[in-house]
Amino acid sequence: MQTRKVWFITGASTGFGRFMTELALEKGDSVAATLRRPEAITQLSDKYPPSQLLVLKLDVIKQDDINAAFEKAQAAFGRIDVVFNNAGYATVSEVESAQGHEDVVRDMFEVNFWGAAHVSQAAIRCFRDVNKPAGGLLLQNSSLAGLEGMPAVGFYSASKFAFEGLSEAIAGEIHPSWNIKVTLIEPGPFRTTANINVANIPQLVEYADTAATPGRIYMKQEVADDTRKAVVKIYDLTNMAEPPLHFPIGKPAVDVMKRKGESLIASAEAYASWSEGLELVE
Repeated sequence: MQTRKVWFITGASTGFGRFMTELALEKGDSVAATLRRPEAITQLSDKYPPSQLLVLKLDVIKQDDINAAFEKAQAAFGRIDVVFNNAGYATVSEVESAQGHEDVVRDMFEVNFWGAAHVSQAAIRCFRDVNKPAGGLLLQNSSLAGLEGMPAVGFYSASKFAFEGLSEAIAGEIHPSWNIKVTLIEPGPFRTTANINVANIPQLVEYADTAATPGRIYMKQEVADDTRKAVVKIYDLTNMAEPPLHFPIGKPAVDVMKRKGESLIASAEAYASWSEGLELVE
């Protein structure tokens, strides 16, 4: 018999966060749904009792908000089993086009990297020090752009690359006795309401006929998979005893991961001999 879980979800107003909140509630789980504008999910608040759904105001760039949200969720439900670290947004811009718009890019990094890092820290402390018995699953919602730098979203890719590196380090740092699992969710293009969370920086005319233009079109989600179907797969992953560190979802993400892996292996094999004889001789 499946045990009901307690979720802590950031960015619960739109996209993956909203759909995961809805699915977890439908499954009978309890959810601490966090977002900057609680009124955005009034429909869910009206449908589910406070004993199952706790809606909390949270801006992930504010450490006090993060601390307060975790404390309230822990007080309400006693423990947190899954943290879906999902809040974030994209900046669409060629790297050069962003010059003069660094404030937009830095704001994105505050959310996508530093905000996600601080949520990760709070999740680890909760799983280890609050939960009895200790343990939990940290779901880090990354992106296909965290696997491969993409034209027109170089800075967004950089924020996700940083998030991926951080998450891999966390997975290596946690002690086995803490029973904490970490999974990077790496979605391809999915049709979500989160496309409102995209900051577009004007394109320099020099890039009109480069690969950056298709990249800008890609970010409009005109060709995309069904997010509701994806969150079902992610939910199934939370029932695994040993979830993977990397979880690509959507065929484009799977293809990118395969291509990246093959490319890295090919480079390692082609240039392995160049590292021979480099040992320091005293």
